Amino acid sequence: MALAWEREGLSWPHRAASRFVQAGGLRWHVQCMGAGPVALLIHGTGASTHSWRGLMPVLAQHFTVIAMDLPGHAFTGTPASRQQLSLPGMAALVASLLEALQIDEIALLIGHSAGAAIGARMLLDGRVAAHAMVAINGAFMPLAGLPGLLFPPTARLMAATSLAPQLFARRNWDRRAVERLVGGTGSTIDAEGLALYGQLVRDADHAAGALGMMARWDLKPLAADLTRLNTPLTLLVGSNDKAVPPADAHRVRALLPRDNAGGLQVLHSGGHLLHEERPGEVAAHVLRCPEVEHHALWGHQPV
Repeated sequence: MALAWEREGLSWPHRAASRFVQAGGLRWHVQCMGAGPVALLIHGTGASTHSWRGLMPVLAQHFTVIAMDLPGHAFTGTPASRQQLSLPGMAALVASLLEALQIDEIALLIGHSAGAAIGARMLLDGRVAAHAMVAINGAFMPLAGLPGLLFPPTARLMAATSLAPQLFARRNWDRRAVERLVGGTGSTIDAEGLALYGQLVRDADHAAGALGMMARWDLKPLAADLTRLNTPLTLLVGSNDKAVPPADAHRVRALLPRDNAGGLQVLHSGGHLLHEERPGEVAAHVLRCPEVEHHALWGHQPV
C-alpha cells in the first residue's frame, strides 16, 4: 500500500516541520526547523527524512536545518525519467529544490551513505556552495570485487521489472524481518525506527525509487573527481558498518586535496545507521568539525 501523508503522515516524526514544495517537476516532502545558517541533510538510499529524527532537533539549536525525502522515496514524487535517479540526476534535482527554496549557499552539508555522494556531486558541479561537509558512512567508492560486478546489473534488472518492487513490498515484512534488514547494516535502532522502515519497505513506490536509484548508481566518476573537492570534508565512520566498508573512508581521505581541512573520525561499534543509533554523539562530532565551530560568523539566511 502506497504511503499517504493523510494516513502515515499523521504520525511522521516532526510532522509540524513538514511542508510540500514543487521543484524540478516533482512534489517534494521537506522538513525545516531551527534558525541560523543553513544545514542541509541528505539521506541515503531507501531512507527518508525519518532517519534524521534524532539529529535534526539537536542541530536546530544552531542551524536552520533542512531535510527532504529524495526523489522516489517516501512522500516525494518519482521523476518521469528514471535516468534522473542517477547520481548526477539526483544532484540536479536536489539543486532544483534549493533553488525553489531560494537557497544558493549553505553553511553545512551533511550526507549519509549515498546522500554524501549526492552532496559531493553537487559541490563538485557548482550546484551549491557550502562552508563545510560531513559524510556519515559516506558511500563514495565503487563496490569492490564480485559485488561490484553483480550488484548494478542485478539492480537494473529488478528496477526494469515492474513486478519486482511490488513483490518486494508484499513480502512478509514483520518486525523480525525489518530487524534482520536493519541488522544487516551493522546497526541496532529503536522500535520507532524499525516501525518507520517497516512502513517504507511495504510501499511499492518507495521500493521502486530505491531500486531505480541503485540501478543507475555509478560512483567511478565521483571517486575520480574527489581530488578537486575543496570544501572541507569530515568523514564520520561507524567501525561496525556492514554496508559501506569502513576502510573506504581512508581511501576517500587519500583522494582529497592535501589542503582539505576536514578529518576522519571513527565511532567504535557504530553501524551504518550511525546517526540513528547515536544522534547526540554524531551531533557533538559534527559541531566540533573544522569550520562548523565558527558557524556563528557565517550569518543567517532565512528560509
